[in-house]
Amino acid sequence: MPRVTSADVARESGVSRTTVSYVLNDTPGSSISEATRRRVLDAAERLGYTPSAAARALRSGRSDVVLCVVPDWTAGPVIDTLIDHLTILFASHGLSLLVFNDRGSQPLTELWRAVTPRAVLALGALTDADAAAMRAARIPVVGSALDEDPHPETFAVPQHGIAELQVEHLAARGHRVLAYAAPSDPRLAAFAERRLAGARAACARLGLPAPRVNAVDLDVASAADAVRAWRAGDAVTGVVAYNDEVALAVLAGLRAQGLDVPADVAVIGVDDIPVARLASPALTTVWQAIDAQAEHLTASVLSALGYSVPSPRGAAELFHVVERAST
Repeated sequence: MPRVTSADVARESGVSRTTVSYVLNDTPGSSISEATRRRVLDAAERLGYTPSAAARALRSGRSDVVLCVVPDWTAGPVIDTLIDHLTILFASHGLSLLVFNDRGSQPLTELWRAVTPRAVLALGALTDADAAAMRAARIPVVGSALDEDPHPETFAVPQHGIAELQVEHLAARGHRVLAYAAPSDPRLAAFAERRLAGARAACARLGLPAPRVNAVDLDVASAADAVRAWRAGDAVTGVVAYNDEVALAVLAGLRAQGLDVPADVAVIGVDDIPVARLASPALTTVWQAIDAQAEHLTASVLSALGYSVPSPRGAAELFHVVERAST
């Protein structure tokens, strides 16, 4: 159904669009009779007219919308939780979060020009053209990166450090030959490559052989194939999994091969999703402080908008190992 416009209100009330604009915007100094004002307002109510976000922004010179651009990542509990926290934090400052999943179906340019957001929070890289155009329109752009980033307005979530914690945990329990269970979904490649690099760096630092790498689909057959490859020759005794979902698949593959966890092979995941503690055995994992990450991102956006905000928790508190029976 087409959106009701001010032109529709003008036709319904029998006045000009200029008169409608004066009435709906409550323009100071306009000489509109009370009868005409009432007729326009009644027509707007009958038609269900609501002003567009762009129109509100033009009138006020500002918008209450923060546009959050999410790259083409897989949906899951971590992103869902992050969005929930961001929504609540921005709402506490009178700002609304609008999420745009950048999957190529709609150009980002069309959306931000229509919405005229107060600020843009990009969880991944924007195109140079979009970033330049937003800044030219005086829309602050705050970014998030998967590694350390030199730009002060970019908050980095260091993926290397996650895998380093995993390797250190297994090495401290005597595991010398490790494997890395990578995801098979290409949309996760940017995360997986950085975590694998962190695992390799930690192994080198600790004097361990480089981890053996296999992609694992989220099914038993794929995981069992990876387990057989890891147990050939100098047998792997510890598996660093990309995330908890991949780790749960590895647990299933180990059971299918008749191996005991952790006596034969220890497994550690990432994210501490709710089902991790229900696995058999319960899954050791790296917990991410999603609320703290949301605090950093929100503080960065508010600071760019000129708000005075306290410093969020330090980045050192973003991750820690939750030890359970799988290691």
